[in-house]
Parts: sequence; structure tokens; C-alpha cells
Amino acid sequence: MPQAQIIDGKIYSERVRAEVAQEVARLRRDHEIQPGLAVIVVGDDPASQVYVKSKGEQSLAAGMHSVTHRLPADAHIDELLLLIAGLNEDARIHGILLQLPLPGHLDQRAALGAISPDKDVDGLHVVNAGRLANGEPALTPCTPLGCMIMLRETLGDLTGKSAVVVGRSVLVGRPVAQLLLQADCTVTIAHSRTKNLAEVCRQADILVAAVGRPRMIQGDWIKPGAAVIDVGINRVPFDNPEKAAAGKTKLVGDVAFKEAREVAGWITPVPGGVGLMTVACLLQNTVTAAKRQNGID
Repeated sequence: MPQAQIIDGKIYSERVRAEVAQEVARLRRDHEIQPGLAVIVVGDDPASQVYVKSKGEQSLAAGMHSVTHRLPADAHIDELLLLIAGLNEDARIHGILLQLPLPGHLDQRAALGAISPDKDVDGLHVVNAGRLANGEPALTPCTPLGCMIMLRETLGDLTGKSAVVVGRSVLVGRPVAQLLLQADCTVTIAHSRTKNLAEVCRQADILVAAVGRPRMIQGDWIKPGAAVIDVGINRVPFDNPEKAAAGKTKLVGDVAFKEAREVAGWITPVPGGVGLMTVACLLQNTVTAAKRQNGID
């Protein structure tokens, strides 16, 4: 059996960003609307700073209005809520993204809940979760949206396929299961405590791994020819003893990639897969929010 085809996140993310740029240009030309994204970052977490910079650069490259608000790590919750309230009222801002995680003293649920659901481009507000569960138009979390774009582009019609989602987080597992249901798949949500997890995974035509454990999904857990979407991003020591001894690390997914590629039909790599789609889908969500707020199809 030939090796699985790679689902290349670089190709799909570039396509999404190009489509976003075209739509931004149309909105600016025909409606004099420039989609605006505001990113809020609290503290100086190095990883968050990298992500925020990337989001700002890509939104500007697409022709969007982009602002970043930085608060100190010891900011009071009232300061954060006041900033969010101002952005909710700002007509130039169509999408608000709160960079997570927040410092431990801040109430993350309260902060996310303060964002207007119509500007919640991360799709984490309970109103958007409810809309998604009811099959209504909703701003959808970016990573699940990216997973679905990749699956549809790779497999075409998903109707009737058996899908297993390993992971039940509100950020990925639950919303991607809802999106798969809307695509007429038969969906099973599994997790680290599922009995006979390997056997459950072997039933999947589509396997989405979002459990947050490095290389947990083994090659013999995968149905031959299945499409495997690996959402996991885990930093582990190098296999090479010298590099590991030097403290060097690398990124791996939730799937044992080399083994899985020998069995699956299609597979996303880590890095270079789903992760690249997340920021692209954030831009897409911002454009969607701008259109809905202005009654534009």
C-alpha cells in the first residue's frame, strides 16, 4: 500500500488568505468597508507574542485594518473588560481576538463572555457555541474551520462518512464534531478515557486527533485509507540522544506520523498542517463578521 498523501497546510492556507484578500478588496471597493481585527494580548508570554505578530502581519497583508492592544501581565480584570467594551462599540473593529492563555489572576471565562458574539472571531463565546450546536450561522473556532476546509478540499462530499474525533475541548474537539455532523458524517467523540479507544479509531473514515498527547494515536489504530487530521502541537525532546542531551526539542502531533502514513490515505503533518490554517481562518472569520455586521452577502 502506498504512503498516505500529505494534506499540505501551506497550500490551503495560502489559498484561504488569497480569497480573503480578494474579498477585502471587494468590500473596500464596493462598500467602503475595511474589515478590522483587534487583538488583545495580556503579559509578555513569548509564544503569544509570536502568534500576535503573525496575526497582525497577515491581516495587514490581506488589506485589513489591524490593531494590537497590549496590557501588562498584572493588569486588573476591570481594565481588560473596559478595553473589550470599547472595542465592542468601535465601528472600525469587526473582530476581537483575546490571545490565550491569560495570566492566572484573570477570569478567562468572564473576559471571553464580554466580547460581543458578533465580533467573537475565535468562536469561543457561549452564544456562538449554541448557534453552532443548533446549526445556525455562527462564528466558528478557527482550527476546526481549517480542518473542515482541508477535509472538503481533499475528500469532496463527506456525506455518510464515519468520523471519529479524539478530544472533547471547547476549542477543537466539540466544534469540529458539530461541523462534521453538519456535513452529514456519522460522528463519534472519543477521548483519553474512552474504552477500547484503538478499536473506536479503527472504524473512522475520518480521524481527527485533538487530544493533546504526543504520538498517542498509533499507526495500527488507523483504518487503511482513512483521512487523518492531526491537530496536536506538542514539544518533545529530539530522538537523537545528542540533541536531546543539549535540551533541543521539536514539534510533533498527537499521531505517530511515520507509522500512520503507512496506513492512512491522507494525513496532515506537524508542523506544516492544521496549524497554518488557524490564522488564515481567523482572517476569514473577520471578513465574515464584517459582512454580517453590515448586512452584506
